[in-house]
Amino acid sequence: MAENNSTDFGYKTVPTSEKAGMVAGVFHSVAAKYDLMNDLMSMGIHRLWKRFTIDLSGVRPGQKVLDLAGGTGDLAAKFARIVGDNGEVVLADINDSMLNVGKEKLRNLGIVGNVRFVQANAECLPFPDNHFDLITIAFGLRNVTDKAAALKSMQRVLKPGGRLLVLEFSKPQNMLLTQAYDIYSFKVLPAMGKLVAGDSESYQYLAESIRMHPDQETLKSMMFDAGFDEVEYHNLTGGIVALHRGFKF
Repeated sequence: MAENNSTDFGYKTVPTSEKAGMVAGVFHSVAAKYDLMNDLMSMGIHRLWKRFTIDLSGVRPGQKVLDLAGGTGDLAAKFARIVGDNGEVVLADINDSMLNVGKEKLRNLGIVGNVRFVQANAECLPFPDNHFDLITIAFGLRNVTDKAAALKSMQRVLKPGGRLLVLEFSKPQNMLLTQAYDIYSFKVLPAMGKLVAGDSESYQYLAESIRMHPDQETLKSMMFDAGFDEVEYHNLTGGIVALHRGFKF
């Protein structure tokens, strides 16, 4: 990533001040078909990745959960049922189009009352210190301009004893898988995006943003630097996705 006043937007270098708006444009474009494209792109495997995240969350009734970059609410819906009426789930996203899709989806599922929807920037979260028992960010960290600032902000609002789970695309651990994944990402995904969502450029950006995201060990180090303890990660689907977990003590 370029330093100072520039940063990456996929494979492009853009002014740091413009990235958030450019990412917002991508997600305004894809919001309406986001869930459908997730199922198509991952052949439904994203549901297994998210289920594993729930399993490692350790969340219990009555707890407070922040689902950051929560988009259309897949994780928030599961957490809302677990924490129950005495708990709270905050579904936060920087993009209002994604939040609106998430609101409608959770209402249609009958999930109301213990979920709040907050438009928020991960780099400067509008929540008190030591507030949440659990924070999750699934497929959102790679779109954040200043990832180090976002991780520190998450650490600040997490209670002592709480945990952070970062579910994100990562680096495949096998060369043949890497080659096949590259072909799929740069040939199939943009074509699928054009066919289904009428937008190939946004899916080209998403493929590029995955390649620019820190690999497993780099992200682990970044979480330690942000103040998390006992950081570990689990490679899923050969490392195409990794789930990082860290604690605040």
